[in-house]
Amino acid sequence: MKRLHFQLPDLPRVRQYAEDEAREAGMAEDAVADFVIAINEVATNAVTHGGDHAVLRMWPAGGDLVVEIHDNGTWKPGPLPGAVGGMGLWVARLLASELTVHTGGPGSTVVMRFPGKA
Repeated sequence: MKRLHFQLPDLPRVRQYAEDEAREAGMAEDAVADFVIAINEVATNAVTHGGDHAVLRMWPAGGDLVVEIHDNGTWKPGPLPGAVGGMGLWVARLLASELTVHTGGPGSTVVMRFPGKA
C-alpha cells in the first residue's frame, strides 16, 4: 500500500502521484485524466475543509485501484442546496465507480474505487 502525506501547496504533487500510480496500475489511458480530477477534488477538500494536512493511500484490489484520503477534520459532504461551489465531492462521485465518506471522531475519510487494468 502506497502512502502520500500532503498539504495545500502539495496538490500539484498529489495530481502527479495519482497520474503515475494510475498508469503503473495499468489504468486505461482515457480514464487517467478523470481519475486525477477525482483525486484532486477530494484532496483539495481534505486540506481546505478538513485540516492543514491529509494522507492519501492507494492500493490495488481485484483489478481496481482503491484510493483513500483521510484528514483530521469533520467537514460535511456537499454541495448544499443553492451552493455555487462545493461540487468537488459530487464530481468525484460521478467519476469513481464507488465512493464512500466517513466522518466523525478521528476525522474524515473518503474511499474511492476505480477500474484499474484496461
